[in-house]
Parts: sequence; C-alpha cells; structure tokens
Amino acid sequence: MIGVIDTDGECAEWAFPAEPGSVRTARHAVRGKLRAWGLDSVGDVTVLLVSELVTNSLRYASGPIGVRLERRGPDAGDTAAGPALIVEVSDPLPDPPRERVADPDDEGGRGLHLVAVSAQRWGTRHGKSGKTVWFELALPGE
Repeated sequence: MIGVIDTDGECAEWAFPAEPGSVRTARHAVRGKLRAWGLDSVGDVTVLLVSELVTNSLRYASGPIGVRLERRGPDAGDTAAGPALIVEVSDPLPDPPRERVADPDDEGGRGLHLVAVSAQRWGTRHGKSGKTVWFELALPGE
C-alpha cells in the first residue's frame, strides 16, 4: 500500500513497502505529481532515475522506501543554481550505495551510473535510521 505523507505546495513525499510492485507505484506517483506541477519536460528522466533508486532499495533493504520530490525556484537560496527538482529516495539500510562500472554483459550495476550522468548533482546522506540517495535536475524554462 502506498502511503502519501505530504503533497502540499512544492513538495511531495510518499512511503512505499519493500515489495516489487512498489517500483511501478512509485513511477506512477512521481509522474502524476510532475504532470500536476507542469514538469513533463523532466518526467522521463525523473521516472527512470526513481525506478533505478527504488529498485536498488528493494534489492538491498527490507523496510519501507521513501520518495520525496521538492520543486525549488530560483529564490530558494542558491540563486546560481537556478530552478531545480530535488528527488530523494530513502531506505532503512545504512550502507551507502557504490557506483560501479558494469561490464557489457552485466544485467545490473548501472543505476547509480545513470544517476551520475543524468543529474546536475547527486549524493547520499545518512539519516536517523538508514540513508537517502538524492539527485537534482535543472528545470528548463522556469
């Protein structure tokens, strides 16, 4: 079952169970919120990266997976960066993910590489219980 934690204003946050169907549910929730915000231009890349990060969480963690979107305008404090979409995926596993180079025949191992080459910035941080992987996408035309 999807749990909507907060969808007010320029922020949306959901909690998903650690079940395979959560990847699809997360994609639909994120795409719906981006459409509501008029951000279809970053929809495909955002949904792809969320899918990769939620899949990583499912593969390695056993608890709930959090997904958070924040739309930041140019007045959000970092005026040099311009408007951006911040996306965070959290899980209870404290170990940070490791980016690796996948061999051509590998079936996995490309998720963090996709995040690194697609996002303006990305990183990880430890939380009270677990970790958060985040990425930032520039919002064109705002």
